[in-house]
Amino acid sequence: MPDAVLRLDSVNVVRDGSFLIQDVTWEVSPGQRWVVLGPNGAGKTTLLQVASGRLFPTSGAVDLFGQRLGTVNILDLRYRVGVVSPALVETPPPDERVLDAVVTAGWSVIGRGDEPYDEVDLARAATLLTQFGCRELSDRRFGTLSEGERKRVLIARSLMTDPELLLLDEPASGLDLGAREALLRRLTRFAADPAAPVTVLVSHHVEEIPVGVTHALLVRGGQVRAAGPVAEVLTAPRLSDCFGIPLEVSVAQGRYAARLAAGPPPRRPVSVAV
Repeated sequence: MPDAVLRLDSVNVVRDGSFLIQDVTWEVSPGQRWVVLGPNGAGKTTLLQVASGRLFPTSGAVDLFGQRLGTVNILDLRYRVGVVSPALVETPPPDERVLDAVVTAGWSVIGRGDEPYDEVDLARAATLLTQFGCRELSDRRFGTLSEGERKRVLIARSLMTDPELLLLDEPASGLDLGAREALLRRLTRFAADPAAPVTVLVSHHVEEIPVGVTHALLVRGGQVRAAGPVAEVLTAPRLSDCFGIPLEVSVAQGRYAARLAAGPPPRRPVSVAV
């Protein structure tokens, strides 16, 4: 059995006396595609910070690629993790050419300077942009892109170092319906690629889960409410418990949807003769 890509054991993160995440135990194995779901303030982004090695827990243990955080040079591990999150990494400057915005990730820098790039690096950046439908944007300035185009370019950038773990923090957030579906179509193809890295995607909405996700983690109030294969976790009772409202869940062609459960009709007011 191969080592876990990521393992959290009884992890706590405490700030100003409050738990941001509490007693989280979670394991991500090779070949898996995870979605992390929960309401606002559930601790999802904090969880990604810990998973990326950018935040050390207050207590508990974190193993990344079989290495215990706190006992190794974290910089030796971070390049093996691709991250797309405005809360965790800087975005390219607005006047940066899109191709440069991707290729500079190979040097772990934001903004191209005088550093040289080999043709193989430029070719890889172009291939990644093509994979996410952005090849024609190569010579555009990053600041001129739509929100959907930026999201896809940032995913391409995160893959430039050929990471073994990819963390996506709400990649579909802020997108209109067309842009969301275009991104999810690309992520579905990506999830089906056996050469793609292990992926952890954070979202508020089950409608933003691409086909091909294999496992789900539900968090509420910084605690894990459920974890396991998607079919076992993304059920009406468990999602209702996670979000604190009664939900109905449906699945069609591998895509999930949730809505408020239908309740009894409202009572009509009783008229009183006077």
